Amino acid sequence: MTQPSFGKAIPVLASLDMKRTLDFYGNVLGFRTQHFEDLAYGMAVRGNTELHFWACDDKHIAENTSCYLRVEDIAAVHRELSPKLPALQAVVRTAWGMDELYVIDPDGNLIKFGQASQTE
Repeated sequence: MTQPSFGKAIPVLASLDMKRTLDFYGNVLGFRTQHFEDLAYGMAVRGNTELHFWACDDKHIAENTSCYLRVEDIAAVHRELSPKLPALQAVVRTAWGMDELYVIDPDGNLIKFGQASQTE
């Protein structure tokens, strides 16, 4: 018996202020955004990446949530985001073979961008 295949996974992150959240993902991270139900639910799409947001009033939830986005060119992502996020740190090479970049959104969600490390 074969296992049924799953579709694409879409993270649903907490938003303490949906307008602010969608502004950040749209204006800073370059996603197309939309909201529903009087800002109770939001979506952000960039290429094949889709994130959803639910209105939440508990910052502890957002501050303990993260999302991992695989990218093809971590250096290009860093170049794009650096002017918009002056406190952005350098790309980090991990022990598990990934080059990663970390962004904390205005709600406290940790967004990790990662690319397999290039062997030198």
